[in-house]
Amino acid sequence: MDSASVIAQYPLSESAPDRLKTPSGLVLNDITLGAVLEGRVQMQDLRVTPEALELQAQISEAAGRIQLAENLRRAAELAGVPEEKILQIYTALRPGRSSQEVLLGLAAELENNWQAPRCARFLREAAKAYFKREP
Repeated sequence: MDSASVIAQYPLSESAPDRLKTPSGLVLNDITLGAVLEGRVQMQDLRVTPEALELQAQISEAAGRIQLAENLRRAAELAGVPEEKILQIYTALRPGRSSQEVLLGLAAELENNWQAPRCARFLREAAKAYFKREP
C-alpha cells in the first residue's frame, strides 16, 4: 500500500472502524451507550489495543512523522503491561529516583517478560544518559 492510501485511512475511526477492536474483540461501532447499559461493554473494552496503535503508527510513518510512529509502537508494547509496572518504570525514570542497575533490570524485564524491546531500548538509553560519566 502506498503512503497516500495509508494516510487516507486517517482517522481510522471514520475510515476503518471495523479494523479497530477492543481487547475482548468488540469492534469500535459495538461500543454504544446501549451496549454499556446492557453490560456488553466492560472497562477493558475502553483500552487501546496494540493493533490499533500499530495502525496509527503506520499512518504516522507514511506521513513522515517517524518519531510519532516510534512513540505509538512503544505504546503498543506497553498495552499489555500491568499499570503497576508502568508506574514503577515511570518513577524509576525520574531523575535521581533509581540506579543504573535498576533501570537496566527494568529494561531486561520489559524485554524478557513483556516482549517490549523498543521500551527496553528506551530504558537502556535513559540509563546510559543518566549515568554518563564525564572524563
